[in-house]
Amino acid sequence: MATEAKYSIIREVGRGSYGVVYEAVLNKTRSKVAVKRMHCNVPENVELALQEFWALQSIQRQHENVIQLEECVLQNGRAFQPLGHRFRKSHSHLLLIETCLKGRRCMDPKAACFLWFVMEFCDGGNMNEYLLSRGPDAQLNHSFMRQLSSAVAFLHRNQIVHRDLKADNILISHKRGSPIVKVADFGLSKVCQGKGNVNQHRFSSACGSNFYMAPEVWEGHYTAKADIFALGIIFWAMAERITFRDGDTEKELLGTYICQGKELIPLGEALLENPNMKLQIPLKNKKAMPADLCELLRDMLAFNPKERLDAFQLEARIRQISYGKKRQRSLS
Repeated sequence: MATEAKYSIIREVGRGSYGVVYEAVLNKTRSKVAVKRMHCNVPENVELALQEFWALQSIQRQHENVIQLEECVLQNGRAFQPLGHRFRKSHSHLLLIETCLKGRRCMDPKAACFLWFVMEFCDGGNMNEYLLSRGPDAQLNHSFMRQLSSAVAFLHRNQIVHRDLKADNILISHKRGSPIVKVADFGLSKVCQGKGNVNQHRFSSACGSNFYMAPEVWEGHYTAKADIFALGIIFWAMAERITFRDGDTEKELLGTYICQGKELIPLGEALLENPNMKLQIPLKNKKAMPADLCELLRDMLAFNPKERLDAFQLEARIRQISYGKKRQRSLS
């Protein structure tokens, strides 16, 4: 007797080089979910899929501003195996790791092999599209800054470093009326082993998106404070609506940069070339940003990671700034 499918796919909502995201429904309750399918046909894809799974399943309790993983399912041909918290000791885990290390296709080389991530559905798209479709709004910007600071502090407390924070990797949900941000896309994240301060862990593999990478990431020696630099880029671009065109997709993206002639240089790369460069904050309109926000951004974008805020300091500081408070009117 055939088993009824647990989910029904409604439509494709996004596609990238590593996977496809669908809108779907849980057939039993008809509630909406997002389903990401990652093809495990090459070691790089397997590693990204595993990093995302390990990061999301390692969180013991949920945070409102971090995307919630409902379940992860391994598909090997026509066989589907749900992966639970004991996944680390399972036979499937060993085979996938072996694939990463030896560069072989997992399971049966002729069979389709996918990891399916079932996550909460976000109806507002990503933050980049959401903000660029609206006029400047200081109160909304401050709300997003506060939520994102809380999310990253939560991840760092749980020993998770995202390593690819950008507006495209932040989703928007309207479940409670006002927009709620959700940090997503954990394929490049790292779960640090052991307890203690997450900022003591060192990373050497340069990864992320160029315009959001800290100077030390370009060098290949960095810590969790690289996430704070990326947030600084996002916050600055959000406040002043600074954008650039992606060279591959021609898509307009939120992000700050340095102009050298007609060339746009990522801020982290420019600081690496000139560590003493003074950042011009604000860039466009001096009246659009109060002094305390400008100071906060400089502290988030400091060239020297030792002088940069950590996630816990940022979480406290963001509550104190005057930007976006109700008495301040939004300026275009």
